[in-house]
Amino acid sequence: MKLAFSTLGVPGLPVAEVLALATGHGYHGVELRAHPEEPVHVSLGAAEREDVAAECKAAGIEIVGLAGYTRVAAPGDDGLVLAEIHGLLDLAHDLGAPFVRVFPGAAPDQPREEADATAARRLGTAAEYASALGVRILLETHDSHRTGADAIRVLGRVGHRQVGALWDVMHTWLGGEQPSETYAALSPYLGYVQVKDIASADDTSPLPLGAGVLPLTECVDVLCRHGWDGWLCWEYEKRWYEAAPPLQELLGTGREHLARLLTDAA
Repeated sequence: MKLAFSTLGVPGLPVAEVLALATGHGYHGVELRAHPEEPVHVSLGAAEREDVAAECKAAGIEIVGLAGYTRVAAPGDDGLVLAEIHGLLDLAHDLGAPFVRVFPGAAPDQPREEADATAARRLGTAAEYASALGVRILLETHDSHRTGADAIRVLGRVGHRQVGALWDVMHTWLGGEQPSETYAALSPYLGYVQVKDIASADDTSPLPLGAGVLPLTECVDVLCRHGWDGWLCWEYEKRWYEAAPPLQELLGTGREHLARLLTDAA
């Protein structure tokens, strides 16, 4: 497996500095948060996109994916949601990124059947555009669909190779799902895995990998046991927790921890 980290942990940092952190600490890739407050977003012009792609290539660092914020199950106009997804797909294609992340995002009072059908309809429509660009759309285990069992209700309806899953280990754990259960549900669709650590279900402030309660050992074990060979991406949510220590200070020990987990599981 290859190791990456998300720019959610270094909010607003220029791409060149992100790449320097990756190469300096032995990571193979980065997940770029695609948001207007970040250096990489859908409003970037063609020349800027070329520059980002060239910087990454020169550094030897892969872009794992673009972390977008489109909520595919949310009530509202399909056209607006599809336009957001298309923008992310265009950006990913121009940067050479294989994946874009979307959220489920159903409303709290939205009937489950309606939310599942809405998400599946939009993802199925967007899949054809994604296929033409060679980019996959990944539905993250998050918010209204936080477990693998939740996500599979949508993905099974879509049934398109360009629509898959992003496994966020915190959300599946908070949803009461064991890693073996999550993998069994998502394995036919799995794009990559986001790892992190937290103190408890009541305190989700980011911690160094291995310092909290999330079942990282079990997650890596099940992935290795089944021969899965994708990306492990550390999503350290510094953007939402200003008091958390800087990710820059933790990247080295975080990579070492993941490397130990992989070695022990081999």
